[in-house]
Amino acid sequence: MDNRWFAHYPPGVPHTVDADAYPSVASLLEESFARHADQPFSVCMDRWMRYRDLDRESARLAAWLQGLYLPEGARVAIMLPNVPQFAVTMAGVLRAGHICVNVNPLYTARELRHQLRDSGASVIVILENFAHTLAEVIEDTPVQQVVIASMGDLLGAWYGRWISFAVRHLAKMVPAYELPLTGGRQVLTFKQALKLGARRRLTPIAARPDSPAFLQYTGGTTGLSKGAVLTQRNIIAATLQAQAWFAPALARIGDARRINSIAALPLYHIFALTLCLLAIRQGSHLTLIPNARDIDGLVATLKKRPFHLLPAVNTLFNALLQHPQFAQVDFSQLCVSQAGGMAASQATARQWQKVTGSVMIEGWGMSETCAIGTNNPVNATQFSGSIGYPLPGIEVAIKDDQGHDLPLGQPGEVCIRGPNVTPGYWQHPEENTRAFTPDGWLRTGDVGVMDDGGATHIVDRKKDMIVVSGFNVYPNELEQVIAQCPGVLECAAIGVPDEKQGEAIKVFVVRSQPSLSEDDVLRYCHDQLTGYKRPRSIEFRDELPKTNVGKILRRELRG
Repeated sequence: MDNRWFAHYPPGVPHTVDADAYPSVASLLEESFARHADQPFSVCMDRWMRYRDLDRESARLAAWLQGLYLPEGARVAIMLPNVPQFAVTMAGVLRAGHICVNVNPLYTARELRHQLRDSGASVIVILENFAHTLAEVIEDTPVQQVVIASMGDLLGAWYGRWISFAVRHLAKMVPAYELPLTGGRQVLTFKQALKLGARRRLTPIAARPDSPAFLQYTGGTTGLSKGAVLTQRNIIAATLQAQAWFAPALARIGDARRINSIAALPLYHIFALTLCLLAIRQGSHLTLIPNARDIDGLVATLKKRPFHLLPAVNTLFNALLQHPQFAQVDFSQLCVSQAGGMAASQATARQWQKVTGSVMIEGWGMSETCAIGTNNPVNATQFSGSIGYPLPGIEVAIKDDQGHDLPLGQPGEVCIRGPNVTPGYWQHPEENTRAFTPDGWLRTGDVGVMDDGGATHIVDRKKDMIVVSGFNVYPNELEQVIAQCPGVLECAAIGVPDEKQGEAIKVFVVRSQPSLSEDDVLRYCHDQLTGYKRPRSIEFRDELPKTNVGKILRRELRG
């Protein structure tokens, strides 16, 4: 292993982790449940859940699942937002010996049909708010068991009933639906499943380290989404890597069980999922944010109690900074502002540090790497602009299209391997052939360079690269520059067909100052960018299309 990056590890961070420390993710979870039984696990809408509650309810759900006598390796889809039912279901599925299939609750019917069919999920746990989408496609999927959760199921008897009533009848957030019961299909409520499971005894399952724990579907930015197989060993490694990496920053809190992590990013996404597992591992607690798009509500929640770990994508950091009440939040206990999921903006990072006093720490990863593959040191004193160094036990290399290592400083494809890296995609052997080099490196599709110290700098996604008169132009570079133009809130750059140059550059801009004109942006670009990197046209938008996680969708801008 090229260990040039070890010199930049914070003191106390190990070079490797023991990915075989636990035989299964379930055993890691159960150890934490027992060790931290009296500690709080989560708070949602001011209602707390302790680890003993998570242990009890997940065991009941697991026992109910075992009573279905599903075949080994059965897939269970989880279509839930950030509510307590998510962790209960995730832990229950793993303790039952099955495979979690995380599903975006905001999926369209077409996207949901594809994921359920591709994964072969026979069971789904879904919030009633989204059941109408399932009703459109369920007869065209293998789903036979449907568990319908309500928003207030685990928020206490009276308060929970009130929340569910308010969501259904006052906010009218539960569209009408009808799930067909043909072919032996069964539908029951989340509470009914727990009640039935309480009558059974959970049988411990001895999962193998290389058996799948999750099918984590990619964003599908190029065609249909694929399920990255994340094994028991992958998940254990990623959890221990995150614990080792964040420890130096969180050490000032003393008892790790006091740590409050803000779960605003959706837990079905690999970034937030890994940090959820980290919280369980160290016995800390999560503040669950069911709807992070409600910035007013998120800021109000941040004001309620000290918080220590705030993971977010650049767009969420930016949205918080624009809120008029955000500067009034108490940031005195904030240890880590973790950026990931998309490129972090230097302009946003600079403003974030100015307002909060906390350095934005950028990392990089994929569903295929169980979230974090590289990260900047958590003791950094300023935003670096790089994606940092490989976490313990991970190797990163910059390779050409033939899989050969490139010299330091030369751009090429970022490739990665380690105990956290997927062995491949679910039932897509042809994709595996394309995704891995013969000697086991995962081709990430990102273009990057590595510096002398081992830090990697992402240039861009290979597929997003714009070719202007034979010159390669990387949208991330343009966006980083244009985002610093006075009056620009957000921007995205794409290539559009051009008869003379092959492609021309078009930039979409969201203004923070209504007076900003196209000429203003073009003049700024003229001063900051060389000729072939300057945009041909500027289009102003009220907002940019984004995924539910906050990534800007360049493909939608291309039309």
